[in-house]
Amino acid sequence: MAEEFNTEGMLDMYLFENGQLLEQLQETVLEQKDAECFDEESINEIFRTMHTIKGSSGVMMFEDITAVSHKLEDVFYYLRESHPDNVPHLELVEHVLSVADFITDEMDKIQNGGTADGDASEIIASLDEFLNRIKGGAGEKGKDIKENVHEEPKQFYLAPMTTSASHFYKIYLTYNPGIQLANVHAYKIVYALKEMAEDLMYFPADIISNEKSADEILENGFKVLLQTQSSETDIRAIVQEGYDLQKVEIYECNEKEFKQGFDSVGTEIRIDLESSLEEIEARAEQKEKGTAKPKEEKPIAPGDFVIESKGPGKATKLAKDKPKKAEKTSFISVDVSKMDMLMDLIGELVIAESVVLQNPDLKVPGLKLDNFNKAAGQMSKISTDLQNVIMSMRMVPLTNTFQKMNRIVFDVSRKLGKDVEFEMIGEHTEVDKNIIEHISDPLMHLVRNALDHGIESNEERAEKGKTEKGKVTLSAKTESGKVWIGVKDNGGGLDRNKIMAKARKQGLLDYTRDDSSYTDKEVYQFITLPGFSTNEKVTEYSGRGVGMDVVVSNLQAIGGTLEIDSVPGEGSLMNLKIPLTLAIIDGIVMEVGNSSFVIETGAVKEFVGIRENHLVQKPNGEEFVMIRGECFPVLRVGEWYNLKDYKADAEDGMLIITEVENQVMCLLVDRLIGKQEIVVKPIPEYIKKVKGLSGCTQLGDGSIALILDPAGLLE
Repeated sequence: MAEEFNTEGMLDMYLFENGQLLEQLQETVLEQKDAECFDEESINEIFRTMHTIKGSSGVMMFEDITAVSHKLEDVFYYLRESHPDNVPHLELVEHVLSVADFITDEMDKIQNGGTADGDASEIIASLDEFLNRIKGGAGEKGKDIKENVHEEPKQFYLAPMTTSASHFYKIYLTYNPGIQLANVHAYKIVYALKEMAEDLMYFPADIISNEKSADEILENGFKVLLQTQSSETDIRAIVQEGYDLQKVEIYECNEKEFKQGFDSVGTEIRIDLESSLEEIEARAEQKEKGTAKPKEEKPIAPGDFVIESKGPGKATKLAKDKPKKAEKTSFISVDVSKMDMLMDLIGELVIAESVVLQNPDLKVPGLKLDNFNKAAGQMSKISTDLQNVIMSMRMVPLTNTFQKMNRIVFDVSRKLGKDVEFEMIGEHTEVDKNIIEHISDPLMHLVRNALDHGIESNEERAEKGKTEKGKVTLSAKTESGKVWIGVKDNGGGLDRNKIMAKARKQGLLDYTRDDSSYTDKEVYQFITLPGFSTNEKVTEYSGRGVGMDVVVSNLQAIGGTLEIDSVPGEGSLMNLKIPLTLAIIDGIVMEVGNSSFVIETGAVKEFVGIRENHLVQKPNGEEFVMIRGECFPVLRVGEWYNLKDYKADAEDGMLIITEVENQVMCLLVDRLIGKQEIVVKPIPEYIKKVKGLSGCTQLGDGSIALILDPAGLLE
């Protein structure tokens, strides 16, 4: 059946929607992993999630995914119907996560062009055993529960069989205008309703075989006639407004109206609120005489003038008198590559704007540019607004990334036998999508390290008198155009003496300095060096000295830094400081010789003009400057990059004081040009090997400026 229409678009939709459902599922499960049992709402949500995945997987003919989701649905069907009190909760959590992992792995295979060939039989068998066990433990309570029978999606018209308990409904569904493959979404509704239906009809009827039915559904809605013994509440539990559905209208009618189909007026009682009483009476009188002219009236939309059911003694309430609901936010899914393309175009627009506004032709003495400047100001405002809107579209919350860490804490703590709780703070902080892709691995390393080396075993914590559980806290906040992400644990903290001993053994210490002259932060930075590990045992998660250096290099690739703080016996804090976005930044443009450079505004502390006698030179050639009693290292940019015609005399140049990770460095340049927004462009691979450069940009005069990386220069 699936081959009858274009499955390519369906597959994208299937992967996207099920991916969202699985993320939501994991979030729900992990939120309640430490509870005694799932609450009723979560049981219903997990049941619905599995039901939806089962339905869409059945349509796409992924048999193992269908089977495993159906089996987990069975478990939650039983929990929903029987409310047993003998369920081992943590075991149930593991079962749900194992199903989610299996489906995720299969979806990854499909997404990468492979075949969903995973074998779910072992998971299904363990779910069967689990279900039978809790059924057996429930005694008489669990015997009367009706089986959750799965029916293959082969036929959707059921022979009508009316009983006294039958109800008849007309259902009108309005889909969000931007939704793609509306016919597939309609098919999922049909599939879901089928299990409660005694009779089921829908229009358009060719949603499976005709792709154009999607347009019909978007334009005129999707209509369903449903005969069932279920209540309207039961139907609404399955058919809900949300991502795809903009409006759900359900009307109960009688059997006669049901058989008349979609064209019947229905049971709605229509009230003429526009005519006077005299006009209504006159029409009634004429109607009796058979001479009444039908009043021309516009079609009444369901719900406009319908009398709502009322309780005894209550005044009649008209639906039209109800206050209008606030307009709901609607969403559409957009291909990320299109977003990237749009961002690139905005970048080009910013460059083009600079080219126009800084054009040398405008620098003619005596040229009046009042009107030009006015128009340019308006253009700059629109350009900035457009840029802000596009940037906001690329911003996504850290919630999903944090949830993945929640899962890691759950898995690793179980394997290590440590009792650890996980806390998230500020998970709704938004960051550029590209940034999120770069920080997932560093965060995973830090969280694993915190669990493996930071937090002590339960026995060690008891010996130290620590009564509280081990805890990992992941926090995020934005400050001064940066995002701060913290990974904090309440473990034993870093051992300064151990790190110093290891550093001495590896020859990392400066022989001219005493151990006591190293600050704690300087000492803790040693653990970010390649191959540096103080752990004597290599575990599944750490101990090879690989990881922290990867964390630092990944962060530096996106202009981020890592700060480490630790208190012996109380725990450690790893702070990631990363830019909000990679695309467009504020920068200071400067010149050295015939070359232009840019440095990010956030890294600059101040500009200082100096004299030669302020500089101090060590025998090895290193230069320092004394400013307000403090000594800072100096780097002459012209000399560092071996540029021609740079100003060798410090008094002719300008000193830029930069600060990264509490380390200060002074850059000596020839001339400051000004501050402007710059579009970050990548630099070729061979230039990347040059220390201290992170990218390039095009200036208004068309020339290329290299972007300096203060963190790289400090190395």
